[in-house]
Amino acid sequence: MDMNAVVGSHDLLFITLDTLRFDVAEALAAQGRTPNLSALLPGGRWEQRHSPASFTYAAHHAFFAGFLPTPATPGPHPRLFSMRFEGSETTASNTCVLDAPDLVTGLAGRGYHTVCIGGVGFFNKRNPLGNVLPGLFAESHWRSELGVTDARSTEHQVALAVQRLEALPREQRVFLFINVSALHQPNRHYVPGATQDSRESHAAALEYVDSRLPPLFAALRRRGPAFCIVCSDHGTTYGEDGFTGHRLAHPVVWTVPYAEFLLPRETAP
Repeated sequence: MDMNAVVGSHDLLFITLDTLRFDVAEALAAQGRTPNLSALLPGGRWEQRHSPASFTYAAHHAFFAGFLPTPATPGPHPRLFSMRFEGSETTASNTCVLDAPDLVTGLAGRGYHTVCIGGVGFFNKRNPLGNVLPGLFAESHWRSELGVTDARSTEHQVALAVQRLEALPREQRVFLFINVSALHQPNRHYVPGATQDSRESHAAALEYVDSRLPPLFAALRRRGPAFCIVCSDHGTTYGEDGFTGHRLAHPVVWTVPYAEFLLPRETAP
């Protein structure tokens, strides 16, 4: 993908499915339990990649510096975006190089309206730390119904995203970032009667997320064309080798699902 041709001509969507494990995403796709995402994934499958960090705050700083999850094969692997700096070994002719400290600022400099729809606590804008990542954007949103404790968080996030996309002129290019919070603990509410989080409730959360995403992709097609990146920022453990949670060096934390794809503009019949 030549990002120099994409940037400026396409809307850009970046979704982080916060805490989603690769093995869970891969299994659900194979079982037909995430039909909406699978219909968009190249070949219907997630790409296995390695996250640059083991928890949300660090991973997103890396992402916004142009370091998206790295393919889980020997490299080097050219990057989609790069902030201009000397000695980069993963900047290629198809890389969009930005003269900026971060991706959001760089895209704003290319004429994009930047929108953040937050999810987990690092986007909640309730304290100085929770304002760092949203503060990069021209427009940022967070309220409790977008966060980890609301069982309907994804549908609230999607409804807000669609509202904001429809409020902007079609000729105005948009960089829309959404941090989907539903996969993050607590996710037990997606399994009736469950009293604790588990791999099963993590999977049920992904099924819920998949069921609520179609209106977002439909809105992007109406504006179109759009280039989309959908990935996890890190995984999480549910007792593997005695570990629980993330911010630790375990394969299920470092290994994440990744996809990129184009959405053409919807044409009238």
